[in-house]
This record gives sequence, structure tokens and C-alpha cells, in this order.
Amino acid sequence: MTTPINTTAKFQILNLAVYHHQVPSLRNLTFNIPDRAILGIIGPSGSGKTTFLRTLNRMNDLLPDCHAEGQVLLDNRDIYHPDFDPVKLRKRVGMVFALPLPLPMSIFENVVYGLRLSGIRNRGQLDETVESSLKSAFLWDEVKDRLHTSALRLSGGQQQRLCLARTLAMNPEVILLDEPCSGLDPISTAKIEEALTILKQRYCIVLVTNNTKQAARVADLTSFFLMGDMIEMGPTDHIFTVPKDQRTSDYVTGRFG
Repeated sequence: MTTPINTTAKFQILNLAVYHHQVPSLRNLTFNIPDRAILGIIGPSGSGKTTFLRTLNRMNDLLPDCHAEGQVLLDNRDIYHPDFDPVKLRKRVGMVFALPLPLPMSIFENVVYGLRLSGIRNRGQLDETVESSLKSAFLWDEVKDRLHTSALRLSGGQQQRLCLARTLAMNPEVILLDEPCSGLDPISTAKIEEALTILKQRYCIVLVTNNTKQAARVADLTSFFLMGDMIEMGPTDHIFTVPKDQRTSDYVTGRFG
């Protein structure tokens, strides 16, 4: 029996276009991203997947000669409105990158880094957050006896789960993941996917992946991007079995990309 997809929109994308040096990277995107579900974004390299992901927490603002047009509504508020604070936005919309980037400090301090920057010093609160975040990232049992050793000594898969735990520690509403399993072994990949399937009960998750099989395994909805356009979006089982567009069919069956 197929689990019903939550239809409550966390993000509403309205006529979104993104330009780099006046060249469009994304064109006229309009769709909703539901809360408490996983949206998988697939498509060949250069299709605009990561650019789109970065619009959801305004990281493209940090790039020279890059600007967005249209609207991105988070809980019905336009995140590109001049009054919307991008720093507060990035606390609500956390991001995990393709390359694990643990800080050169202990596992414990990696997880609480953002909390300390926010002025939280209560040891009990920090301890509780570390344990709950590492458990949610499926890492606690592997590191609970060495929390004060360097995070740089962890394996690649463990480092990526640590980065996920660091994001969760900030108590976001949305988790963005840009190729989080790129270069990881199948066991590490499976642990991250298992964590995501549980986390979606509490968060809106947007997963960019070049691995179509990964999208088929974990995404509730899948969106296919091609050359800056969103070609098609729908329930994952439909996208992979009865897509409406021939280009989608060609991509998911491996005919190109």
C-alpha cells in the first residue's frame, strides 16, 4: 500500500528564475514543496539542481553577479523580500553539502558549534542536543564513547552523518541535501537514507541526487530538471514507471545523462 504524500506546502515556488552573469540558470519554475516529505531532484549535470537548492536558503546571494526573480514563499512569506533576514532563514533551512566538512575540533564541539555561536552555554542542553542529534543521524552508537576526539578521525560516511547531526542541532524546519552520499560506500549511503526516511516525519527534506536509484528508494516526490527547466514533477513511483514526458523516461531509464 502506497503511503499518502503530505500535501501541505512548506515552500511555494512562483515564477522563479535565477541568472548568473545575466545568463539564466533556472527558468520559470512554479511548484510546491510539501512539509514532512522528501522531494528528490534529479537531472544531468548542469541542469540547475544545486542552483535551485541554494535558492531555498539564499546561498546564491553569496555569489557575484547572481540574482533571482520571482518568489520563494516559506510558510507564505517571501524569503527574497527585503525584510526577510537571510541569517535567520539559514537557521530555519539547514544544508548538508556533497563534501563532508567537519570542523577541526572534537565530535562534540562540531555538533554544538552553531548553538555556541547562538549564545547557548548550558551544559545540560548541549549534552542533550548532542545525543539527540547524533541519534537522529544514526551516528550515536558509533561515537558515544569518543565524543571528545577529533572529528577528522571519522570515516567519510561518519563525517557526513556528523554534518547532518550538526545541521539537526540547530533545530531547522527544512533540510537541504546536495549529493550527500556522493563518494560514500553502500553501507554509509544506506545509513543516511535510513536516517532521512525517519527524519521526514518531522522535517521538509529536499534531496538533490545524481543517483536515480537513490531517489527511487527514498523520495516521496521526484522532480526532473533539464537545462534550467523543471520538466516534470510527481509521486516518485509515477516518475519512474509512467512519466508523462519522454525526456523524463529517457533519463530515468538511462538513455541519457
